[in-house]
Amino acid sequence: MRTRSDLVAIAQRVMRERGLEPDFSPAVLAEVGALTTAAGAGDAGARELRDRLWCSIDNDDSRDLDQLSVAEPLAGGRVKILVAVADVDALVRPGSATDGHARTNTTSVYTAGGVFPMLPERLSTDLTSLGEGEDRRALVVEMTVGPDGTVGASDVYRGVVRNRAKLAYGAVAAWLDGRGPVPPRVAAVAGMDAQLRIQDRVAQAMKSSRHEHGALSLETLETRAVFDGDVLTDLRPDEQNRAKELIEDFMIAANGVTARYLAARGSPSLRRVLRTPERWDRIVALAGELGERLPAAPDARALEAFLARRRAADPDRFQDLSLSVVKLLGSGEYALDLPGQAPEPHFGLAVRDYTHSTAPNRRFPDLLTQRLLKAALAGRPAPYAADELGALARHCTEQEDNANKVERQVRKSAAALLMQSRIGERFDALVTGASDKGTWVRIREPHVEGKLVRGGERLDVGDRVRVELVATDVERGYVDFARVT
Repeated sequence: MRTRSDLVAIAQRVMRERGLEPDFSPAVLAEVGALTTAAGAGDAGARELRDRLWCSIDNDDSRDLDQLSVAEPLAGGRVKILVAVADVDALVRPGSATDGHARTNTTSVYTAGGVFPMLPERLSTDLTSLGEGEDRRALVVEMTVGPDGTVGASDVYRGVVRNRAKLAYGAVAAWLDGRGPVPPRVAAVAGMDAQLRIQDRVAQAMKSSRHEHGALSLETLETRAVFDGDVLTDLRPDEQNRAKELIEDFMIAANGVTARYLAARGSPSLRRVLRTPERWDRIVALAGELGERLPAAPDARALEAFLARRRAADPDRFQDLSLSVVKLLGSGEYALDLPGQAPEPHFGLAVRDYTHSTAPNRRFPDLLTQRLLKAALAGRPAPYAADELGALARHCTEQEDNANKVERQVRKSAAALLMQSRIGERFDALVTGASDKGTWVRIREPHVEGKLVRGGERLDVGDRVRVELVATDVERGYVDFARVT
């Protein structure tokens, strides 16, 4: 019987094949082991913010807490939102062995067998994590949000914060939706329930404003492996919820503020962009098959209006449509932005100014942005030359792509492991990929993707077919289907 350890071994092998390091070197472990203090309160010039009702909302098992949030009501229906981001740079110095490992991988890798963190856990889940009850240094993004959800005045500064409540997405979402009781950690902190209600209200307004401007409301399902001990029992969809949306909207806004802050101070930056989709014609064709019309030229607002109509008309199949659109939109990437030049926009978010800055424990571009911010705050030149930042943008894009391929590979191996006893069964499937390399389909129960090894001719993304499972290979992550009538 194959178990979690088999998936870990596969992940380690594939990471090395893709130029990622699954293990920390002795030099990194020695460097981190020598650290004696956390990124705590000793930051001269930082604002004292520990009295605020800060909280974190993340996955139930997350300990690498990168950000906190708090809301402060203002006159006229406006609300000041503060997002505190862990000061990882305080303990991960440029040129150190730890920085070198982070620079090589550029991201934590999340596989069905386990997580391979970008930074050693003593840092990411302890010394640089914004853990509950701990005093921590942070970079704080402040933004004033109007009743309509638009961001007005904003600022960035250093602060000292304390997490009052470590909260989980599921419990918070159930409570906000009226499907569950107030989470115990919310009830334990006076005023935290009202605080979260304000944050939720602001986030919902921000979400509405973004979508009015053309941000795409897509719903795709990521699966997580479910184990009984070390034995894989299921691949369960990890669905979106109201608490995840709250954090997502705050982080999108904070990343926009950060990008504009750097630009206003003449600093280069690493922008996160999603270029205009090359396969827009196929998106138009998909809409046509559903009786809808999209313009011939890419138009985010028109696409969002189409998606909103389809969600209302056919909510049960909206996730399948979303997956098809996501595949056709392509992948995001990092791009160098220099002072005075027009930044490239993010098509999916319908924003011009966007960077990655809110997860420095998990992503190297965010750590780079943090260093650029700290230099700008201190009035110093950027710590990286433009050509180095350009090379890092390309490297981070490549390694993110490699990490995604590792995650997909191990997810496929987990799927093969789960499906190996179901050879010969038939399923309804959605075509999720079609190229000269082959055709791929996804079934819904369980949520598994595989290759269509027979009958894939003349199919394209978004088509629906009936398939039969014909073979699996756990080591290579093969789940092979054949089209049936």
